[in-house]
Amino acid sequence: QVQLDQSGGGLVQPGGSIRLSCIISGSGFNSGDFNVMGWYRQAPGKERELVGDISKFGITKYADSVRGRFTISRDNANNAAYLQMDNLEPEDTGVYYCRLDIPGHTAWGQGTQVTVSS
Repeated sequence: QVQLDQSGGGLVQPGGSIRLSCIISGSGFNSGDFNVMGWYRQAPGKERELVGDISKFGITKYADSVRGRFTISRDNANNAAYLQMDNLEPEDTGVYYCRLDIPGHTAWGQGTQVTVSS
């Protein structure tokens, strides 16, 4: 059993910043195994898309639409991952999800709303 608990999100004006957190818990998670933490988002009426991800060793990749504005990090000692979002645009509005991929299993966070509006 693996559980992801998200926090953060809310309403922010264009150009503002928000930080999302995702905490891993459960007996099914072994921090010694290779794993990838990903952040996804889903805008109204659109499919869920990858924002970016980070491997256990800290290697990151980002979608073109967020590169240079968003930063993904993780704290392996505390089984946590973060999504720092700066210079937010209205097009960044959506529900954001964290995802954990470990050998043989994928887990999702509950999702958190981010709304960018003046």
